[in-house]
Amino acid sequence: MPGASRIFAGFRALGCYSNHVPLQLQHHHKHQEHYVITCVGKAFHTYNCSKLGIVSVSDSHLDNITCMATDAYLVFTGCRNVIKAFERGRQVKHTYEGHQKDIHLLLPFSNHLISVDVDSVMKIWDILTEELYLEMAFDNRTFEISALMHPSTYLNKILLGSRQGSMQLWNIRTNRLLHTFDGWRTPITAIEQAPAVDVVAVGLESGQIVVHNIMYDETVMKLYQDWGPITAIGFRTDGPPVMATGSTVGHIALWDLEERRLLSQMREAHGTAVTGLKFLPSEPIMITSAADNSIKEWVLDQSDGSGRLLRMRYGHRAPPNRIRFHGNDGQNILSAGQDSTLQSFSVLHDRHNKNLGQGSMNRQLAKKRGVMNDECKLPPITDFASVTTRQSDWDSIVCCHRGYKAVSTWNYQKSSMGQHKLEHDRWKTQGDTSVQAQAVTITSCGNFCVVAQSSGHVDVYNMQSAIYRGSYGNPKAHNVSVRGVAVDGLNQVTVTGGADCFLKFWKFKSKQPLQSLELDSPVAQMVLHRESNMLAVACDDFTIVVVDMETRRVVRRFSGHRNKVTDMTFSPDARWLVTSSMDCTIRTWDLPTGSLLDCFLLDAACTSLSMSPTGDFLATVHVDDLGIYLWSNTTLYSHVSLRPLPFTYQPLTIVMPGTRAVSDDEEEEKTAEPMSANEISVFKSPDQISAELITLSLHPDSRWKSLTNLELIKKRNKPKEPPKVNKAVPFFLPTIPGLEIKFAPEKEMPKEESSSKIINLDSLQPQSEFQRLLQACMENSDYDTVRNKLRDLGPSATDVEIRSLAPEGGGSVALMEEFLKFLYHVFTTRQDFELAQAWTGLFLKVHCSVITSEPKLQQRAQQLLTTQEASWQHLHQKFNQSICLINYLKSATL
Repeated sequence: MPGASRIFAGFRALGCYSNHVPLQLQHHHKHQEHYVITCVGKAFHTYNCSKLGIVSVSDSHLDNITCMATDAYLVFTGCRNVIKAFERGRQVKHTYEGHQKDIHLLLPFSNHLISVDVDSVMKIWDILTEELYLEMAFDNRTFEISALMHPSTYLNKILLGSRQGSMQLWNIRTNRLLHTFDGWRTPITAIEQAPAVDVVAVGLESGQIVVHNIMYDETVMKLYQDWGPITAIGFRTDGPPVMATGSTVGHIALWDLEERRLLSQMREAHGTAVTGLKFLPSEPIMITSAADNSIKEWVLDQSDGSGRLLRMRYGHRAPPNRIRFHGNDGQNILSAGQDSTLQSFSVLHDRHNKNLGQGSMNRQLAKKRGVMNDECKLPPITDFASVTTRQSDWDSIVCCHRGYKAVSTWNYQKSSMGQHKLEHDRWKTQGDTSVQAQAVTITSCGNFCVVAQSSGHVDVYNMQSAIYRGSYGNPKAHNVSVRGVAVDGLNQVTVTGGADCFLKFWKFKSKQPLQSLELDSPVAQMVLHRESNMLAVACDDFTIVVVDMETRRVVRRFSGHRNKVTDMTFSPDARWLVTSSMDCTIRTWDLPTGSLLDCFLLDAACTSLSMSPTGDFLATVHVDDLGIYLWSNTTLYSHVSLRPLPFTYQPLTIVMPGTRAVSDDEEEEKTAEPMSANEISVFKSPDQISAELITLSLHPDSRWKSLTNLELIKKRNKPKEPPKVNKAVPFFLPTIPGLEIKFAPEKEMPKEESSSKIINLDSLQPQSEFQRLLQACMENSDYDTVRNKLRDLGPSATDVEIRSLAPEGGGSVALMEEFLKFLYHVFTTRQDFELAQAWTGLFLKVHCSVITSEPKLQQRAQQLLTTQEASWQHLHQKFNQSICLINYLKSATL
């Protein structure tokens, strides 16, 4: 919605690659390139198969896409009961409307498109005209369509599979049922054309794969898969007769069709059901996708016939719950997901993404059994901290896990989990299972880690060796759970916040208490901005307090959230505090004024957010969403009114990046929408801020410095002699009479004396526009118009206009007197100060003889001299004061 947020605008989403909708392949004949198309909710992405690099992102739909299909030129998508055809992977070319229920199957068929909805109503559309060609209705009780395909070489025929296990072959041109296949009494989940004509592979919900000859209605072979229903089927076309099938548990089976046996298995190819499986034509390349948010490209070159992972694009399998920008360049985002993985996403390109792996208590055992079967998998990460100071020397990331006492370390450079588990010896003897690590932080030097426990203990460890370095308090820092901990930028003060409503300040090195600060409500979490020493504390009563670490006092208190505050982040200059809450709002608070600057609603509550160290992006993650959404800071590239919002302000809902495109009608409404009270026009600086200040024209120096020396410049640039034209050679060369042939020398023609009788009539020339404006000032004194005209002229034109003011140049003494009045006005108003100095110097240089002979001009010149000296003396005094102050500061010993 336009105007929902004044500061942030949706930019893009990171970490979204695929979902349960099967992928599609498309071949571009001109580029000779295969493209893979995957669905990511309300839009689809197009990747090239050569590098799996993203090529385009489509316009967004109103709701999630339910099915996709492609032909040689278009991409067809089904969303609710509407079908859209996209051209070039992003623009809508055709729209087909007519279904009453949601569409779940699509099949391009020559110049037609076949669509099936959940009520088994099949419609056939003309792709170009968007007209309905044929409609067929089936009864879900007897034949519920679950799969469809076009058999190769079968003209105008399609094969339908049903949930009842039977199949039907139809001629869509004559609308006639050709044959009914009895089936196998179990739902059909997939049908795929085999490389052999008349043969199709049918995948069943029971895990059986049937290779069937539809011409003779005979079963060629039956294969069985132990992993449940068949989700996808594909055939190699580069030589070996191999068929691949996907399962609901993420395994892929490869079958040898000649020997009718299982060739090999690719276990744990995906974390969830394999929904898309395609082979590139005439290549041993297989591309798969699944609902685990990953695309994988395999090359089948192993000795057992299985595939080797060639390329992949992947994100979190479960929604992320904590994000933070890593480093000071603002290019990488660390994300901890509910799938117990820690990943790094680049805001520049997907090729810079890194997966730091899944947390495990026994890494060697996890490698042997596999990630999916790891019984020692750590719980999801609830909080983490990272620094870049010593990340090339040792582990630079520490993480707290849900319900886990120990804190794990991670190495960003090696993209793996570290060797250390930070756990105090007291828990080995006590064995309290209810204790867990609540919060963690790393010092700015990267040498120490501070861990806050739910038991009230706050421990310090060395990051390099994981050696215990002491605890705060005796024996506990708080008698209740510690929910936040922070260390200042100089490693001098540590602050802890607990559920007992107290903030406690400690000496970092000696672990001695310094001061306690009581709040009105228990502490929920804390965020420290080390450069400004501002500490933001979220409380259980949904309020936020800002504490100054230097004075150890509450300096700001913000209230407005109506549910739990999920996360907070400071802007790089610590002027803004951005907070998110379970009430689905994101609020921006201004710390200097203590007011609310911005507030907007979202469809899903934000669980974590982080502001880029460069201030250009705000990153957010949301409930039940796999993506990381970037919001651009519009104050960096446009003027935004930062006036506080009123108390009665009602936030508006803003769509997340990439969720829905703005249509043309909405764009027109947005353009025609009147300007709100919070929006102001672009600021335009006045010509003069104050009458007491001297204002310059901001023209380049060449416009006024060369005015008094213009004659010298022209004389210096003048050529030494005019260019000579080559003398024309006569056709017959004249000779001297005699015995020897001698050419007669050319006689120089005598120079003609100037016989011009024209008199110089400069005085009779018509007045220029500048002279007319100057003459009009005798009546209305509108000198600003004259100033604007003269300042727009170049040096040569200015010189001509000033010279033409004299009587011999077409002017008059009255015009010269009026020009002196004009200069007096410019010096009085103190505008265009350097231009006025240049105009005065040129006027006095050119017309000094006329001024000395006219008493009126002498009087005006004397008046101008007094005003000019006063202005310059004032400016000269200010210059001297500034120079003296600078010299003192440079030489003084402070």
